[in-house]
Amino acid sequence: MSSAKLVHGYEVVIGFETHAQLSTHSKIFSRASTAFGAEPNTQACAVDLALPGTLPVMNKGAVERAIELGLALGSHIAERSVFARKNYFYPDLPKGYQISQFEIPVVQGGAVSFFLGDEKKTVRLVRAHLEEDAGKSLHEDFIGQSGIDLNRAGTPLLEIVTEPDMRSSEEAVAYAKELHKIVTWIGICDGNMQEGSFRCDANVSVRKPGAPLGTRREIKNLNSFKFMQQAIDYEVRWQIEQIEDGHAIQQATVLFNPDTGETRAMRTKEDAADYRYFPDPDLPPLVISRQWVERVRSEMAELPRVMAERFVTQYGLPEYDATTLTQSKAMAAYFEETAKACGQAKLASNWIMGELSRRMNADDLGIEHLPVKSAQLGALIARIADDTISNNAAKQVFDALWSQGGEVDAIIEAKGLRQMNDTGALEAIIDEVLAANPKNVEEFKAGNTKALNGLVGPIMKASKGKANPSQVNALLLKKLG
Repeated sequence: MSSAKLVHGYEVVIGFETHAQLSTHSKIFSRASTAFGAEPNTQACAVDLALPGTLPVMNKGAVERAIELGLALGSHIAERSVFARKNYFYPDLPKGYQISQFEIPVVQGGAVSFFLGDEKKTVRLVRAHLEEDAGKSLHEDFIGQSGIDLNRAGTPLLEIVTEPDMRSSEEAVAYAKELHKIVTWIGICDGNMQEGSFRCDANVSVRKPGAPLGTRREIKNLNSFKFMQQAIDYEVRWQIEQIEDGHAIQQATVLFNPDTGETRAMRTKEDAADYRYFPDPDLPPLVISRQWVERVRSEMAELPRVMAERFVTQYGLPEYDATTLTQSKAMAAYFEETAKACGQAKLASNWIMGELSRRMNADDLGIEHLPVKSAQLGALIARIADDTISNNAAKQVFDALWSQGGEVDAIIEAKGLRQMNDTGALEAIIDEVLAANPKNVEEFKAGNTKALNGLVGPIMKASKGKANPSQVNALLLKKLG
């Protein structure tokens, strides 16, 4: 759980419910396609339409994806879980109920850890349960009609529920980004927020420090990290203003309008009793053997948190670097290739997190589309490590690689950037500078260490920037006693 961050004397309390659409080709209880973008009602079969006599059949692939998430988050995988009917009426729900899990979910407990700045945070999970999606209501305002598209009906979802452990909108967004990274990394969800594959609901309340939890309002269907933070910030301000004005907060489901930057109540929030949950008689309990779990574990790729731990032990990186470099598989692979090419893991990390990331952001490029390949960056870092070029010269070489490509050594020679490492030539330059700057020499010998900078500058200028700075400092100190 995170430490409290007060807003106008109030503690913010946030919990998340995230619906991750599973990457199966067919629906959770039918063989209809889950492909996005089809014409309305062309991917809804008899089971999805709830025609009389149809029965649901569990999709094994959806179960395996739930197991993968549980393993990735350190959760308990229930050996026996149960499906229930969640009863409510809505036009896009043909059966009049949604098949979900209530009392015994398939994934129980676990946690998501991430960095907020350089501070490590952990959000505890309550559960993750399998369920089917509903259809979609389409409102054509220009012709005054509404329609129902049942293509999404029966699409497999994993609803991931947290404890109310987050204490700011920044922390909530960082959690959502980390969860998004995990589900896309292990391949159980494509993470496309615009298409609704990764939808977040934020439960927000405020309270005075030490007081019981306040009444929460649920912000539904946040489909971008930017809107997520804006919605939570507005909701927090609104709730505090209401309380300060003497009004009680009513539990409700609200929507965020990105055009106005405001949330508005959609309906009074239901409790579990309102849905009249009961076990679905058409579906037997879901039984998952330990052998099945272990088989899924053996087939999973290295998880980001495991890879980050390996980067710390294998490459000697700080935990912050390791976590940052494992934000995506592509970034992690780029780092490893660069580190192996130059043999300088920490330098590789610094360059990727620093100059490379800065240029990626400036040019709005993903790691997969960089003009500077890992082998090129590795060769550049190797030339810094062996004192062929200075850090300043390296940035010039990097700029050339980014804009026009080429070979590192050829660029160094063409631009005349090779460092001067000839001790004799350097000493001659240093002697001239010392003779021309007796005042700086006297001040340094009198104890003013800053006077050394007045000598290094002229030496670098005389060498046209090619002198090795560390060698210059060593020789200067030797000559000055």
